[in-house]
Amino acid sequence: MMKRIVICSLLAMASPALAAKKGKPDWSATLPTAPEPPPANGAIFQASAGYAPLHAGTRAARVGDPLTILLIESTTAAKTVSSKTKKDGGIALTPPATGPFSFLSPEALKASGNLSFNGQGNAGQTSSLASTLAVTIAELRPNGTALVRGEKRMLLSQGKEWVRFSGIVRLGDVSVDNTVPSSRVADASIEYSGKGALQRSSKPGWLSQFFSFVNPF
Repeated sequence: MMKRIVICSLLAMASPALAAKKGKPDWSATLPTAPEPPPANGAIFQASAGYAPLHAGTRAARVGDPLTILLIESTTAAKTVSSKTKKDGGIALTPPATGPFSFLSPEALKASGNLSFNGQGNAGQTSSLASTLAVTIAELRPNGTALVRGEKRMLLSQGKEWVRFSGIVRLGDVSVDNTVPSSRVADASIEYSGKGALQRSSKPGWLSQFFSFVNPF
């Protein structure tokens, strides 16, 4: 009975922690909000029916409006590390000419040691991504920015691929053709991955991963 009480207590303590974990991000398209009912003023023209001023055109500016992100990403990183140490030491004793230690040879009382280390490391990485992705406005901010997100899923003959994107766009950066380069998106999150035969063949098997994990060398 005591064991059951302890287990129930542990589960009760773990439930808030599990509930507090952040869920997976939602990449689905955001639907536009329902327009407010027009006032009963008897007018034919109603601004709530989709009015767009001439100076703004059809640029995305409301929740649910689509826009195109121009993915132009190129990253190059390189790092070189070099370390070298060296230490030498020695000692020599001269035995007395008379006495109980006079039989010792001076050569036997010499000692020396040295320690050296030379290590080098090089690392480099180059990545590039060029594509276009249509996203929707998920949230409007009071400072003239908007949170956008979206994904593109492709089912190919050798598996599945998807491109996911989210970030904060300044509405003033939206061009006349409703596009924004990814270099002008703040807090951008880009995910390009897939599943299939090509992805599986590019990864080591589970047995190779096991021996690589337990190998101490």
